[in-house]
Amino acid sequence: MNIEESIAQFELYAATELRRAPGTVEQYSRTLHELCRHLQEAGIHTVEVLSSQQLRQWLMAQSESGKAATTLRRELSAVRHWCHWMRQNSLVEADLTAKLSAPKLPKRLPVTYKEGEAAHLYDDELWAADFATTRDRLVLMLLYETGMRRAELAALTEADVDLAALYIKVLGKRNKHRLVPIEPELAHRIAAYLDQKHRLAPNCPALIVSPKGQPLAPSAVNYIVTKRMTALTTANRVSPHVFRHSFASHLLANGGDLMAISHLLGHSNLNATQVYTHLDPAHIGEAYRHAHPRAKSLTQNNKEE
Repeated sequence: MNIEESIAQFELYAATELRRAPGTVEQYSRTLHELCRHLQEAGIHTVEVLSSQQLRQWLMAQSESGKAATTLRRELSAVRHWCHWMRQNSLVEADLTAKLSAPKLPKRLPVTYKEGEAAHLYDDELWAADFATTRDRLVLMLLYETGMRRAELAALTEADVDLAALYIKVLGKRNKHRLVPIEPELAHRIAAYLDQKHRLAPNCPALIVSPKGQPLAPSAVNYIVTKRMTALTTANRVSPHVFRHSFASHLLANGGDLMAISHLLGHSNLNATQVYTHLDPAHIGEAYRHAHPRAKSLTQNNKEE
């Protein structure tokens, strides 16, 4: 089969069978057509003569072009999906990407706001009482106190918030719900905001709305955070996700349990959460001293002495 034809069929499969998002299918297409051009320059036009060595040479060329490791990993993922589909449909005899290794990502610590910077959210003297300011302040508080993603916040409805039981039901990735507890002070601020919101948009089910009474878009959350936090922080990056990092890091630094933090963030496993342990090695030592039998024994002996 012609390589271009196989790519076209795979794109249809990714969109209809795998139900990948349009942006993901577009990224697959861009990567695979770039690979196709590389193969055609090497005289390879059909999938039957394609080899893992040719794919390895393409990956090396991509790396030598200066592309970031994150980009290379994303492109290799697209090629893996394509090759897996060809193997399933007997277009190739083996998985051509089985022996290809994705480049390692450099370890980068998450950017966070300082606890003192987050405390500015609760200084009433810094905030006006108009609707736009009240809404923006609540957006920042929700991000900081729940750790939710910007899209999760934008998707919240009033029905997701239980002010009496003090929790918010968050719809996360893979359509999984999780319950995130809130403090009474935040519940009070939500209630005060809703009083203003109901006068502006009484029939809109969305929790966070624009001054025109329309549901807030995820991109608008970015705008709010950038507008309000730039003057309040020295962090080298300002975004909703920095609040998510801050939520996890500050919880951990103040004795939060890693498993509980993982649940609150909506992580499917601990691997994604463990990055925050690098920010606070003292917490790891403290957890060790409280949990390991030998460490507890030595601590007790030191106290007795």
